[in-house]
Amino acid sequence: MKGTVLITGGAGFIGSHVASELLKSGYHVRVVDSLVTQVHGDNPDRPSYLHRDAELILGDLRNPDLLDEALEGVDAVYHFVALVGVGQSMYQIAEYTSVNNLGTAILLERLVKNNVKKLIVASSMSVYGEGLYLTPDGQPYPNANRTTTQLKAHEWEMQTPDGLPLTPVPTPETKQPSLASVYALSKFDQEQMCLMVGRAYGVPTVALRFFNVYGPHQALSNPYTGVLAIFASRLLNGQRPIIFEDGRQLRDFVSVFDIARACRLALEVDDARDQIFNIGSGETVTVEQVASRLARILGKRVDPEISGNYRVGDIRHCFPDIARAKEVLGYKPQVKLEAGMRDLAEWLEQQTAHDRFNEMRAELTSRGLVV
Repeated sequence: MKGTVLITGGAGFIGSHVASELLKSGYHVRVVDSLVTQVHGDNPDRPSYLHRDAELILGDLRNPDLLDEALEGVDAVYHFVALVGVGQSMYQIAEYTSVNNLGTAILLERLVKNNVKKLIVASSMSVYGEGLYLTPDGQPYPNANRTTTQLKAHEWEMQTPDGLPLTPVPTPETKQPSLASVYALSKFDQEQMCLMVGRAYGVPTVALRFFNVYGPHQALSNPYTGVLAIFASRLLNGQRPIIFEDGRQLRDFVSVFDIARACRLALEVDDARDQIFNIGSGETVTVEQVASRLARILGKRVDPEISGNYRVGDIRHCFPDIARAKEVLGYKPQVKLEAGMRDLAEWLEQQTAHDRFNEMRAELTSRGLVV
């Protein structure tokens, strides 16, 4: 399907890469974005990295008149607008709910009045909470969690209530969500609202659950952004990356270039209709490993600092089973972590990053959200 595609939040990190991917494939791309200060700085202007052929409409998604203008003649919509940040969502509750939940509702009300042929919504690994685990006898244990007592005792790993160790395994889309933060709740609300309304009005809808996305154009001075960007900001300012818990949390870091390809496939593959897909790299590493590898690639001879603190809402292990995306979308990750971090490092050489990690930690600590 070629035609006009609208990307909400399309001037952001992921949205701008999707815009470039679609333009390269022959689509006309329109972007609506409010250029929020936390991401784009105090005096935001059209980002230099946004493809010159992308049409930009500046404004808030919650403005119905702006949406009517943005949706005119549109064939498909990517919905990427969202405030991000697990910790921040726990005290800016009204703002996260307004932008993420209400913004999606207003978009859907206007969208169904237009002849939109497809809707793709960006969801998040955060909806899973903890990933999937197995008991010692190999049985799935999908509702793992840690008590406050365990966390205060620095007992980081998952176990059953009677003390049996649990082993993390790739998490499939069928795992029951476990919402540990206002951000996670809002992302689950976004995806389910889009799927529900899409089914009701006959708009084919696809939800993509992104794992830890990294790459060029990430907001380096936003302390609530992806962990690799936070580590990069620290390293560029001569500071050690600070890691919560013991650094052995398992994650999947996926290049934004693979994410952009997955987004295009979700638009073009008819069988994707009304489905949810994990989008990751298929590689699993610890948070400490990724911090150390990034420092080496950037030429910084520093080791990460293991804080031993924990943040309310953080999870221990979560990495995806991407079999469904491979089978239905034809998605195949192409960027290995080492190569992807080199892409990131090359871009970082031209950037200035303001390290605001300590501000973020102090804010969360003052509210009892870092212990």
